[in-house]
Amino acid sequence: MKTICKIATAVLFSAVSLSSHALDELNVAYFLEWPSANQVAQLEETFDKRMGLKVNWRSFDNGNAMTAAMVAGDIDIAYSQGFVPFVVGVSKGVDLRLIGVAMTYSENDNCVANTSLDITKENAKTKLPGKKIGTPTGNVTHYKLLKMLDHLGVDKDDVRILSMSNADASAAFLRGDVDMACGFGGSLNRMKKQGSVVMTGAEQEAIGLKVFDIVSVTGDFAEKHPDVVRQFMQITEDANLAYNRYPERFYQTLSKASGMKLEDTIDTLNKFTFLDKSEQLSTQWMLGGIQEFTKEVADFFVEQDQLPRSLSQEQYNKTIDASFLAEVK
Repeated sequence: MKTICKIATAVLFSAVSLSSHALDELNVAYFLEWPSANQVAQLEETFDKRMGLKVNWRSFDNGNAMTAAMVAGDIDIAYSQGFVPFVVGVSKGVDLRLIGVAMTYSENDNCVANTSLDITKENAKTKLPGKKIGTPTGNVTHYKLLKMLDHLGVDKDDVRILSMSNADASAAFLRGDVDMACGFGGSLNRMKKQGSVVMTGAEQEAIGLKVFDIVSVTGDFAEKHPDVVRQFMQITEDANLAYNRYPERFYQTLSKASGMKLEDTIDTLNKFTFLDKSEQLSTQWMLGGIQEFTKEVADFFVEQDQLPRSLSQEQYNKTIDASFLAEVK
């Protein structure tokens, strides 16, 4: 664990001294039961020590709530916010900036059908109509569900989509209140013990479904506290590099930090990919790919009556800011 703490450079510490005078505390949003490499630094208070700030970690159950908290001024940085809630927020005029990719996880967000129904991708067109589906809405889980239904030839109006939190969707599925439920993390793991996925993550990726979480801030916070944002991204990069080199060293710590059993933590982490700086700063991601995907997701949500309107490609481009990550050492 000491490796993470020792990577800081003198330049980074000088940046901390400048930002700490302007800000005494930093409020960061995150998800429980969603282990991430930088939670080692969270649990060991590496962020606090290196940034010279008291860092308050606030747990949320969905990305839209993170957006609302940032608008209210209660959250400064949202770590692992869902990409779709970000798209929804900026499409509605919220001044958010996407400053990094937290992780990718095509296999860690999915929809599970009751095994007794024997629903597969081959027969979903005839078996899914009339069924009840519990899912979080306005996030990537919802987006994946709609795209999957469209791909399988199922009209969304022919199923009953019930808006629920991640935990509630899982509980409803396990009780048998819904025929299919969609979710992520620990909730998905629990559902898979009693059901089966209709399409695997790999199959969803093959139809163009890119699944990832982001790091976001408000435009105002980014402009007022750029040094704080840069330092947060630096510590996260250090944590990602340390984890990617020796992941097994961090399983116990991340199990404690995420509030999950060790075996579930390992299973979840094995479905995550933590991209380093060079991977994020590529045309596939922050130098073009995300910009195009933002517009694509927004336009699809307009078609599905989930958004009243989308913005222009140029407007979405302005919400992606790679400058902080570019300065990471």
